Amino acid sequence: MIQRTNAYPELERDLRFYPLGVDNPRHLSPEQIQQYNDKGYVVPIDIFSQSEIEQIRSYFDELLPKAMEAGWNNYEVTNWHKHCQGVWDIVTDSRVIDVMEDMLGDTVILRHSHLFAKLPGDGKRVSWHQDASYWPLTPSKVVSAWLAIDDVDLSNGAMQVIPGSHHNAQVAFRDSTADEQNVLNQTVENPEDYGDPPVALELKAGQISLHSDWVLHGSEPNVSNRRRCGLAMRYLSKDVRAYNGWNDNSIVCRGSEPTGHWANHPRPDGELIPIKDDRDDVTAVSMSLRDNDEG
Repeated sequence: MIQRTNAYPELERDLRFYPLGVDNPRHLSPEQIQQYNDKGYVVPIDIFSQSEIEQIRSYFDELLPKAMEAGWNNYEVTNWHKHCQGVWDIVTDSRVIDVMEDMLGDTVILRHSHLFAKLPGDGKRVSWHQDASYWPLTPSKVVSAWLAIDDVDLSNGAMQVIPGSHHNAQVAFRDSTADEQNVLNQTVENPEDYGDPPVALELKAGQISLHSDWVLHGSEPNVSNRRRCGLAMRYLSKDVRAYNGWNDNSIVCRGSEPTGHWANHPRPDGELIPIKDDRDDVTAVSMSLRDNDEG
């Protein structure tokens, strides 16, 4: 297999890990920020109460079947904060943004949201990879918050990370093979060569984990009889710039971005699902998720 060390060799990108965190955090502890910088992740962080996450789970229990009816699979609900009030409200929740402000400073921008609904027995894994390898952004100052919608443990395919691997910045990867059943398309071989032994990010529903865009991570198939559903939310600082239109789906969640480089999508009017046409392209047509417009 051909190994590569740059997914975008034609672009001028700063492929380094940058330590993050403000001098006087208000919601994270200095120890949590230090762990992020030293190990590449923080877990767990309590965000939503039991009653709140039950409502969120019910919302996605309704959203996912509607998405699949419209032709999307359970890993293709990406950037639906542009269409669905319920998703927009989660990714802009002040408690999530408070945490991100402690990491990124007074301006917090959401670049991307992605629902990972790993169904029992679907056989899919997420092979070992680095997020920053996929993203044409520079510099690499991106923090992913992963919200557990269901309880997450190793049996239903919890994310695992290689602590300390983010200090290597870009490592070699190859294209994934069909037999891997990878949700994505890159694979890093021998991840244990790049840091400490893997750590599973086990979470209770309503908690989030944080991980660096450079830390090696992945997850095994769900071998339980329980779903593993989580919402990955990617936040970045205002000095990051995007190539190839990767600034089109963003929300300026806090602070200001006067250059206009980053889009700032307002709260959607209702609950709309993009429809795929026969070519798997997204059309401008949408369908209502609910009979009313409440998120």
